[in-house]
Amino acid sequence: MTQIKSDPMPDDTVPSATTPSVAEFAAAARTWLAARRPAAAAGPEQRGWGDGSDDVSVFHRLSHQQERALLDRAMAWQQEKCDAGYGAITWPAEYGGAGLSDAHERAFSEAEAGFATPEGHETFAVTTSLVAPTVALFGTPGQRARFVRRFLRAEELCCQLFSEPGAGSDLAGLATRAERVKGEGGTGGEWIINGQKVWSSGAQFAGWGELIARTDPSVPKHAGMTAFLIPLDAPGVRISPIRQMSGGSSFCEVFLTDVRVPDELRLGDVGSGWKVALTTLGFERGGSGAGRGVGGSWERLLGLAQWLGRTSDPVVRQQLASVYIHQRVRRMNAARAAAAAAAGQPPGPEGSVGKLLWVAGMTEIGQVAAGLLGARLTADTGEWGTFAWNDHILGAPGYRIAGGSDEIQRNIIAERVLGLPGDIRVDRDLPWRDIPR
Repeated sequence: MTQIKSDPMPDDTVPSATTPSVAEFAAAARTWLAARRPAAAAGPEQRGWGDGSDDVSVFHRLSHQQERALLDRAMAWQQEKCDAGYGAITWPAEYGGAGLSDAHERAFSEAEAGFATPEGHETFAVTTSLVAPTVALFGTPGQRARFVRRFLRAEELCCQLFSEPGAGSDLAGLATRAERVKGEGGTGGEWIINGQKVWSSGAQFAGWGELIARTDPSVPKHAGMTAFLIPLDAPGVRISPIRQMSGGSSFCEVFLTDVRVPDELRLGDVGSGWKVALTTLGFERGGSGAGRGVGGSWERLLGLAQWLGRTSDPVVRQQLASVYIHQRVRRMNAARAAAAAAAGQPPGPEGSVGKLLWVAGMTEIGQVAAGLLGARLTADTGEWGTFAWNDHILGAPGYRIAGGSDEIQRNIIAERVLGLPGDIRVDRDLPWRDIPR
């Protein structure tokens, strides 16, 4: 979980009379977990071929009712953890957190991994790890009091309303308009929003959206945007799920027609939307690819090769070795990022590097699995561990776009880390309304 700390405690701090040591905290957490959850089932590396589920999907392929039930279970578990002091471990008490260290957070995560807990969902992660900390940083006192605790507890869910059909990688080119209608005395009032958003994960289940809209077309594109929290049940909001090629509907289009939002739901200053958006995206990149359990793993791929009797093939052995090396490098990068965060260092290139490694690894696993399966991949015969790989192969390309496209991640590394010259941007200083579209 993204951490917002009012008075962070170093990992090596000697516990006070009321602050448990990491070891004490971990022991208490394991006892609490054992009283509520069964032990986790063995992973692919411990299970025999054909045991358990053969699901290797990247995106959910569930009916609306099934996905709603999945989210309900995750939300209930988060609230149970929050009630016990385990749901917002590093957050300050004012938000219902425990005010403990990163080491306590890691200790609980390690303990929780040993138990069967509800499956995660991107909408849940967006709410607790992206929108909640963004509101904590940019929200007014009233907004923080109203939203942060509820979002951390997953009592209400959120989605991002950033990308548009004409503004994906170039998010600053967005065209959704918010026009202000001032109240008495020229202050307050409300905003009328018109436009369209796309690739909004989980919008069909969310109660709130963090929206970036253009509020001043007369200034350069990065300067004329403002952020809002909008209720998705407001008149004029229409949500349309997008059917993916893997069969699920994880993403949505969101249409906004004369949606009226009070100024009290504006997030940050007028014109500071770009800063708000970058902060949310920074939280997203910081967590991309770190510990995500979607798709097929190296262990499952090795099991497939063993079942097919292909592990003596030198080409297959080389492919498996490449996947294994890729996985190890990604884990080392994640460990490096965790160590930097524990030391209080600002986010570095590890987030973008990790995202690229994660997506490239998923792609490579899918390619090797397809080569191993051959014709078995083309028809669902009911044979365990074969046709199921379609969900991985069809889903993996989506993450080349989600969470910041591969091209954007490479630009971030090139320009902000390596100091290479940026692309020539002739529209940087032009008023948005004067940019050809």
